[in-house]
Amino acid sequence: MTTIVPARAPALRALTLCLHLLVLGLLVLAVGRALAADRPHTGLVIAAAITCGLVYAAGPVVPRVRRSRKAAALWLVLVGAAWLVLLALSADGVWLAFPLYFLQLHLLPRRAGLVAVVITAVVAIAGYGAHQGQFGPAMAIGPALGAAVAVAVVRGYQTLYRESEQRRRLIQELTETRADLAAAQHTAGMLAERERLAREIHDTVAQGLSSIQLLLRAAGRALPTAPDNAARYVDQARQAAADDLAEVRRIVAALTPPTLEGATLAGALERLCATTSTRHHIAARFHLAGDPVPLPPSHEVALLRIVQSALANSVHHGKATSAEVTLSYLGDEIAVDVVDDGNGFDPDRLPAPDPESGGFGLAAMRARVRALGGTFTVESTPGHGSALAAHLPFDTVAEARP
Repeated sequence: MTTIVPARAPALRALTLCLHLLVLGLLVLAVGRALAADRPHTGLVIAAAITCGLVYAAGPVVPRVRRSRKAAALWLVLVGAAWLVLLALSADGVWLAFPLYFLQLHLLPRRAGLVAVVITAVVAIAGYGAHQGQFGPAMAIGPALGAAVAVAVVRGYQTLYRESEQRRRLIQELTETRADLAAAQHTAGMLAERERLAREIHDTVAQGLSSIQLLLRAAGRALPTAPDNAARYVDQARQAAADDLAEVRRIVAALTPPTLEGATLAGALERLCATTSTRHHIAARFHLAGDPVPLPPSHEVALLRIVQSALANSVHHGKATSAEVTLSYLGDEIAVDVVDDGNGFDPDRLPAPDPESGGFGLAAMRARVRALGGTFTVESTPGHGSALAAHLPFDTVAEARP
């Protein structure tokens, strides 16, 4: 009976065991009634019952019967032939028609199974009537009702099995889809983290190394004529290296930027302007507009990094002598503006980012602002300085608060 499904489910094993016990019980019943009646052909009935039982028992044992539908059909024919012999010898063989119905419906194709059930029911009715010496409608009720019950049970089970298989396949597809989605999210997370680290390194370590390079160049130029100035430049480069080391450790530990630890965003920007003015030939001034409100760390970090990168561009690329940094708490948004008097540039003709020459700053700033639902604008003209502005809406800020 295992040929009807690819795998033996627990319910199918239980049904198979019940069917085996039913066949065994009916054969024992036929033998017992033959012995109790003490008929002349009792020995033949016992022999036919034993033969039928042996042929039936061979089916579950022979592997070919379980694997081949043709072999299963042949075995079913042999079981049917043995049953016909028993039915011809004893009227009690009619009860074996009921388990035969299940075998035929399970082992044969749909239409062939129904035809076999009908033929078996007709033969059972005819055989029983022959033993009784007469025929009445009541004789047909038992085999016909048994056939109807068998068809209903088997069809119901097959329907439930198909639904179970569909559900199993659906669950398997959902599991595979979930795994694919998890892999895609993992990949997206890795890419987002790479982008974040790239922005962090560009806005902190890279800018700090550029400052150290400029300070050491200035120290080298001042060393022959002004050793005191050279020593001051070296001290500033040493301090810049210490700050960059702190930034690297912060990136590795994924903690709040040291500049913001124990301080407000306004205080951090003010110190940044003071440090930039001390290390470079630029007057960076900070202005605060509006009443400060608490911001989530992600927004404070983004605004701080934008100003860091903007001032670094003003020093290294714009060669500016002054810069104005304004932090504004407006009615429905927070904004930061950086304006300098440097060389300026054409925003529509920016060079492509290059690992040697840089050019990642504006793209990183724009990406930071867009990630938080804000807007980023740049205005500049060659020879007339530059101005950039980053705006974050307060509704986005509120949603981002823990």
